[in-house]
Amino acid sequence: MRAFIPAPPGNRVGIGPIQLNAYGLMIALGVLVAASVTARFWRQRGGHSDDVSAVLYVAVPAGVVGARIYHVITSPRQYLDHPFDVVKVWEGGLGIWGGVAVGAIVGWRLAKRRGLDATSLLDAAAVGLPLAQAVGRIGNWFNQELFGGPSTLPWALVVDAAKRPAELSSFTTFHPTFLYEAIWNVLVVAPIVWWVFGRSGLRGAAFASYVATYTFGRFWIERLRVDPATRLFGVRINELTSIVVFVTAVAWLVACRLSLVGRTSELAFQRDRSTASG
Repeated sequence: MRAFIPAPPGNRVGIGPIQLNAYGLMIALGVLVAASVTARFWRQRGGHSDDVSAVLYVAVPAGVVGARIYHVITSPRQYLDHPFDVVKVWEGGLGIWGGVAVGAIVGWRLAKRRGLDATSLLDAAAVGLPLAQAVGRIGNWFNQELFGGPSTLPWALVVDAAKRPAELSSFTTFHPTFLYEAIWNVLVVAPIVWWVFGRSGLRGAAFASYVATYTFGRFWIERLRVDPATRLFGVRINELTSIVVFVTAVAWLVACRLSLVGRTSELAFQRDRSTASG
């Protein structure tokens, strides 16, 4: 067997006498990473760590609910015969689009209520989000889900027979697309967002950069996946979502840039007038 990545021994992790669901544990660790990184970068903007804790306390559960709703809406067939499986979040099935959208909206509104600069807080959170997603993707390995087509590459993933799609049951090893996404988030998305956060004076630019870079990579990774998915016009719905969200994020960045150029030009014009009149 050529695979570098073996199938997991199970989907539970033992900590002493306690047995924890591995997928849920990875999600929880991802949240801790996001909270820690967000607090660090929020302090760079003059904020306090308590602000982050207060906002995440509400935004994270809201994001989980949003992620689950998105997944169920876009993959309804598996729940038609077993509707109560909708609540079994620990078995996987969290759509990042719904999680980020609902979590960001709830967090932004709560931050505004607390009198915080909500957009800057989103920018700080954008640095931690790709790292949190990378940690969460490890949970997909434990659940043996979200893998790609058959592969004989040295880093191919062994998938148990019970977890393989019926039409691919004769194959043993597959592309570990969840790992590709985790690597993309750590090596590409996070560094770019970090750089934008530190160099750009545009509020909202870091968050828009996170959305744009993540969706750019997600589109290509999504094309490798073989798990069941709703399709529109013959294309997986997550691919279409990636395109729409990517274009929206790029438009946001352009609008922010044009706004900065406009403000800079206006300030220069006023300064020139002041100098001339003096």
